[in-house]
Amino acid sequence: MALTSQSLFFTPSPAGPSRRGRGRPVTMSAAASHNSQPRNNPFAVSSSTDAGPEDSFFEMVTLQPGGVYTKSQLLKELETLVSCGMFERVDLEGKAKPDGTLGLTVSFTESVWSAAKQFKCINVGLMAQSGQADFDQDMTEREKMDYLRKQERDYQQRVRGAMPCILPESVRGEVLAMMKKQEKVSARMLQKIRDHVQKWYHNEGFVCAQVVNFGNLNTSEVVCEVVEGDITKVEYQFQDKLGNFVEGNTQIPIIDRELPQQLRPGHIFNIGAGKQALKNINSLALFSNIEVNPRPDETKEGGIVVEIKLKELEPKSAEVSTEWSIVPGRQGRPTLASIQPGGTVSFEHRNIYGLNRSIVGSVTSSNLLNPQDDLSFKLEYVHPYLDGVDDRNKNRTFKTSCFNTRKLSPVFVAGPNMDEAPPVWVDRVGFKANITESFTRQSKFTYGLVVEEITTRDETNSICTHGSRAMPSGGLSMDGPPTTLSGTGVDRMAFLQANITRDNTEFVNCAVIGDRCIFQLDQGLGIGSKSPLFNRHQLTLTKFINLNNQEKGVGKPLPAVLVLHGHYAGCVGDLPSYDAFTLGGPYSVRGYGMGELGASRNVLEVAGEVRIPVKNTYVYGFAEHGTDLGSSKDVKGNPTEFFRRVGHGSSYGVGVKLGLVRGEYIVDHNTGAGTVFFRFGERF
Repeated sequence: MALTSQSLFFTPSPAGPSRRGRGRPVTMSAAASHNSQPRNNPFAVSSSTDAGPEDSFFEMVTLQPGGVYTKSQLLKELETLVSCGMFERVDLEGKAKPDGTLGLTVSFTESVWSAAKQFKCINVGLMAQSGQADFDQDMTEREKMDYLRKQERDYQQRVRGAMPCILPESVRGEVLAMMKKQEKVSARMLQKIRDHVQKWYHNEGFVCAQVVNFGNLNTSEVVCEVVEGDITKVEYQFQDKLGNFVEGNTQIPIIDRELPQQLRPGHIFNIGAGKQALKNINSLALFSNIEVNPRPDETKEGGIVVEIKLKELEPKSAEVSTEWSIVPGRQGRPTLASIQPGGTVSFEHRNIYGLNRSIVGSVTSSNLLNPQDDLSFKLEYVHPYLDGVDDRNKNRTFKTSCFNTRKLSPVFVAGPNMDEAPPVWVDRVGFKANITESFTRQSKFTYGLVVEEITTRDETNSICTHGSRAMPSGGLSMDGPPTTLSGTGVDRMAFLQANITRDNTEFVNCAVIGDRCIFQLDQGLGIGSKSPLFNRHQLTLTKFINLNNQEKGVGKPLPAVLVLHGHYAGCVGDLPSYDAFTLGGPYSVRGYGMGELGASRNVLEVAGEVRIPVKNTYVYGFAEHGTDLGSSKDVKGNPTEFFRRVGHGSSYGVGVKLGLVRGEYIVDHNTGAGTVFFRFGERF
């Protein structure tokens, strides 16, 4: 990132090529006049020093050994060194060598000023750069002194009118300590002060900040002028796939509201704010490529223009995915469950009218050739910025969807000491409408209405009214718990649903650190079959603790992590069996099947996991426990007892992460048996 600004210090640049020649020794000298010194320095004193390659002044000379230079280039080098204000006098002396090359010696006299006791830093970013003293050759000494006094008054007025810089007092104190160690203010000291000040700015992310001048030299207070990188405007540019600039579909206010406050005009450009803007804009899921670049403002010296370049995704898309189920065949060999393919047809229309509204739909079937046998669908409309795009104090999103889903119920499964029970499928068809209000990027509140019809079916797709289990005689006991509240196999109900989520987790070197809290509430309205009135509530707390306080950074190792997890759920009022809370499974108590421990009115689950980084992955140990709190008997028909489940259980084990797969060895504490599992995704 290169910014152009007038500076007291000379920045080296690569030497340009020229022709090589031979000749007699060349000597060029120049003395700095008053108008080439730093501001307010008509009485500078000087002292002579020698500089080697290790000297800080050596980097100011752009002439390099082996380079080829013309006389005009050498004169320009001399003029640049003299005008930088660091030297009283600069000499270039060249001597011809026998091999035809020219040995060049650069000698200079360093400027030195009287000692200073105070240090002041000002931001001159958007101020007009004042010119340096320029004497007329016909001026008398008195006229020159009067002119310098006027320059002094103008500069003091400039200092009073400048904005204070953001340099903290601690850094100013460090600079004062550097100044007190020296009897005089020298050019070398000013270089060190410049480097120290700029280092703080750049370390804090203010990468456009530059020290451009030192003033008030030969006084008790040194003034450091900094161009901090004030943002003057933000520009948005849309590009096509080839990088050509085009007119975008997305409305600018949609993007602009995602910018952090620190990236808006009137603030100082910070690279951290730029990264946050990338993250925020990317969360809109509207763009395939996003760039945030600062550049100098050509209309306001010292200002920064933030350029945001965007490539939009195609607004419409469709996708078809197919799948075949594989089951064990003869002698355990894998074989296709059916030659008929299952799959999903999905479509999406995003960013409608450029306002980030979208329609998403999907249809899924286990038999695409005859989908009416097993068809589920979902159609969802999303309408963000419910209170208007320009209202940045509120961020509410309206969603409505209609759905038809089918899932295998874990309530009606057999316990570990009995034969497998006939499965019960739960079909849900209905619609949902809710509003999500984002308080912050970590906290949101969702509330809405759900109206649905629930049908329970057996494996023949017939309506099932009661659960069943195998008898010793080989028959089925059909007097199991009722599958629905109405007892007919079909329920209809409407209820309110609310969810509060507070998620303060973040990624530290690819590991999740922080805490997450989720509270959900379902409130029945007494509308539907048997006029259901109920209050279902769930609370989930998860905390990820950085055990070794590993810092975040590119290339830094993974932190050791302790995970603490707790989940409570309960229901007051009417509770259909299909909505009972189940225990056991990969996201409940590991080591058990889905619902293997029980189905109850109340559940409590606790878990702990320690993750140790090993070669860019994790090995971990864990322990979990779940209990129904004695509430299984309060579920109609007591499915826990009917299917001979114990209602509680513990497990412990070890595991390793293999990419997206978790390989785990888990011991079921109820039986003492150990089993190896492979799971996709995260447990917490």
